[in-house]
Amino acid sequence: MGTGVPASEQMRCAKGDPQVDCPEDAGDTEAGQVTDFESPEDKRPQSEPGYSNPEDSGQLMASYEGKAKGYQVPPFGWRICLAHEFAEKRKPFNANNVSLSNLIKHLGMGLRYLQWWYRKTQVEKKTPFIDLINCVPLRQIYGCPLGGIGGGTITRGWRGQFCRWQLNPGMYQHRTVIADQFTVCLRREGKTVYQQVLSVERPSVLRSWNWGLCGYFAFYHALYPRAWTVYQLPGQNVTLTCRQITPILPHDYQDSSLPVGVFVWDVENEGDEALDVSIMFSMRNGLGGGDDAIGGLWNEPFCLERDGETVQGLLLHHPALPNPYTMAMAARLTADTTVTHITAFDPDSTGQQVWQDLLQDGQLDSPAGRSTPSQKGAGIAGAVCVTGKLPPRGQCRLEFSLAWDMPRIMFGAKGQVYYRRYTRFFGRDGNAAPALSHYALCQYVDWEEKISAWQSPVLDDRSLPAWYKSALFNELYFLADGGTVWLEVPEDSLPEELVESMCQLRPILQEYGRFGYLEGQEYRMYNTYDVHFYASFALVMLWPKLELSLQYDMAVATLREDLTRRQYLMSGVMAPVKRRNVIPHDIGDPDDEPWLRVNAYVVHDTADWKDLNLKFVLQVYRDYYLTGDQGFLRDMWPVCLAVMESEMKFDKDQDGLIENGGYADQTYDGWVTTGPSAYCGGLWLAAVAVMVQMAILCGAHDVQDKFSSILRRGQEAYERLLWNGRYYNYDCSPQPQSCSIMSDQCAGQWFLRASGLGEGDTEVFPTRHVVCALQTIFEFNVRAFAGGAMGAVNGMQPHGVPDRSSVQSDEVWVGVVYGLAATMIQEGLTWEGFQTAEGCYRTVWERLGLAFQTPEAYCQQRVFRSLAYMRPLSIWAMQLALQQQQQKKASRPVAAHGTELSTGPKLGPKEAMANPK
Repeated sequence: MGTGVPASEQMRCAKGDPQVDCPEDAGDTEAGQVTDFESPEDKRPQSEPGYSNPEDSGQLMASYEGKAKGYQVPPFGWRICLAHEFAEKRKPFNANNVSLSNLIKHLGMGLRYLQWWYRKTQVEKKTPFIDLINCVPLRQIYGCPLGGIGGGTITRGWRGQFCRWQLNPGMYQHRTVIADQFTVCLRREGKTVYQQVLSVERPSVLRSWNWGLCGYFAFYHALYPRAWTVYQLPGQNVTLTCRQITPILPHDYQDSSLPVGVFVWDVENEGDEALDVSIMFSMRNGLGGGDDAIGGLWNEPFCLERDGETVQGLLLHHPALPNPYTMAMAARLTADTTVTHITAFDPDSTGQQVWQDLLQDGQLDSPAGRSTPSQKGAGIAGAVCVTGKLPPRGQCRLEFSLAWDMPRIMFGAKGQVYYRRYTRFFGRDGNAAPALSHYALCQYVDWEEKISAWQSPVLDDRSLPAWYKSALFNELYFLADGGTVWLEVPEDSLPEELVESMCQLRPILQEYGRFGYLEGQEYRMYNTYDVHFYASFALVMLWPKLELSLQYDMAVATLREDLTRRQYLMSGVMAPVKRRNVIPHDIGDPDDEPWLRVNAYVVHDTADWKDLNLKFVLQVYRDYYLTGDQGFLRDMWPVCLAVMESEMKFDKDQDGLIENGGYADQTYDGWVTTGPSAYCGGLWLAAVAVMVQMAILCGAHDVQDKFSSILRRGQEAYERLLWNGRYYNYDCSPQPQSCSIMSDQCAGQWFLRASGLGEGDTEVFPTRHVVCALQTIFEFNVRAFAGGAMGAVNGMQPHGVPDRSSVQSDEVWVGVVYGLAATMIQEGLTWEGFQTAEGCYRTVWERLGLAFQTPEAYCQQRVFRSLAYMRPLSIWAMQLALQQQQQKKASRPVAAHGTELSTGPKLGPKEAMANPK
């Protein structure tokens, strides 16, 4: 094989028979060919079923015995029978899963963590930002969350249970509340003939209710932000379809913030007899935990008539401090429906009174007035019922909403009051729940039209595989359900000196608010920046103003310092919390005081991490390229200069290439890197190349010359030190794992291509090397790992065995895999990209039962790590890569398909800056 490197180096870095031939003399012709867009179908084996087969749900529907298809349920999405049981039951990663050699390496860190954990939980009475002692256990139950962005979320499981709650900002309670149910009542000729709780549960409370729905005749279908549950009622010739709707609307900065969800019940009668049908929605006030035990909770009915539309329901007042709220369960009153309610019942009793009330006439008694406040230790619940007439062979519609109003919030430290974004439109007084309910029930049709217009171009594209259509939209759940907050920014809260130097700081933050989402539901840090690097594609493509807002917040934090010293757990070293002119790891812990106290992460001193500063520079240019916002680029330019100056110290030998420090000093915080490395070295060269482009745009010719010189020297060093003929070595340490094949080695090229760079005159990494490296990754990290069915392992040794030198090198990181797939698509390896990403989707969503809780990582066997994680939002980078390839093939700038996104200013970056609007 012609590799152009010494034979000795080939033997050291590529033992075994090579499976990928990457000739060095592959000229520009071949390089040009691999950049052409090709459908993922182009290389599909002939025996493989059609990519757009909508019945692509694996074994998840194998248990379904019904014939009902439901009312207007779409063909694409994640579909599962309510009787399905996942065969594989994995456990969270813990110390038992660490090899003896790695255990010895991390013994000091483990002891320091135990001391820190004890102090945090037993002395400070706080919850650790990462709790390795009490991981969230496996529960294969979750479905689409309710609630827009930043107002809190309530997750409804695929079997219908209300089971995951994030009402207090950033803090999760994993609790199934049994009283929170929908119940159906059918009446013929004035007699109740069927009454059933639409739940497969058989609980120990409310035992007078008819539980134990037969799950074999029902299925769930999710296409976020909507979900459908179809119930074929045995022996009744009736099919119920419950459609769940949340206002997640790209480029909408009002309705997307609303803490609401809508349930539309379409009831179909396939029989020849008329029926009266009632749906009862019952709900406990609170979750039945310690917050409720203090008592003082109370319910009251309400009726709101506005613009000719009437909404009736119940308000569930939960006054517990520091974040009181009111929940509203409501229904739309029409000429064809009747709305009734029961104000209060005991959710821990047998529930006989409520059940009999509904059974008697298909309605509830509707007492007037508010309930008495609950006693200490006692629960209180309420119910709303809608009744309609169902003609023979006909259909009727019953509409419910769920809204919650927690306008004023405090984080865990209780030091500052914030107001949520939706209060801009519905007020701060805590009495908005009726208006939110009314608005949701009147607007949901418009929301659905907007959702369809957004999603249809992807769903209707027959070249795209069905699994991808499900993954692309369903992985978006985390933007709302990532402990997300979207806050109003008081005018006096911004530093005056920065307001003067950053012209758009105040306008952006005050117009669009402050956005924060967690690294993961188990890794409780807002806007973890090394991970946001991957996830940010979803935000900038769909809500670009929130991405810019986040970037301004990060820039402000970068220019500040906190010299308070603390001990870091991995090294034991004492160092400051935050140094000036370096990007913070995160913006803070919701159980503390985020934004005011940054860097909740105490594992490493991230001031010496090699990737954070570079990721800021790359994201700034990518965001400018995709939004065309010239003012943003001008504001960020001084910050980019400052962080790159801080980064320069890591190039100790002045060869134009930074060196890693011999510890895990980047996003792979358990994987040691020494000297020049493929990952950080690639990010560095990409950031230097971007600095050259920004210097041109800003007219800084001396800066342009400086970084152009660094780039030339760095490119030579990177190729000389790391390229081995087939891929870039992991690093330059003397250890055997230095030759590992890292799946993420092309991250710098990924961002360059996403930003319109990285080829032709702006090529940084030789195209033939990039393509060869990606092909090598596909053959080794993908195909040679787990039969090619689980995505790409982080590290693979050149003889085809996973790299087990660290606790992270033999993991699969779902978000990294999606980013890798995007890179493959960018370089023309479209089929390989889809094959790579498909393994992750099928593993997480179909095999492991981790829907709507996609983890950061899983191993080939036994374990997963960090459920419900930010990084998998990087699947939107695949969509951007596809759109850019299509646009390139068409040779004309067009709006990004399905996102209304311009991939760059019409004039081109340089001309646009020279000709400001």
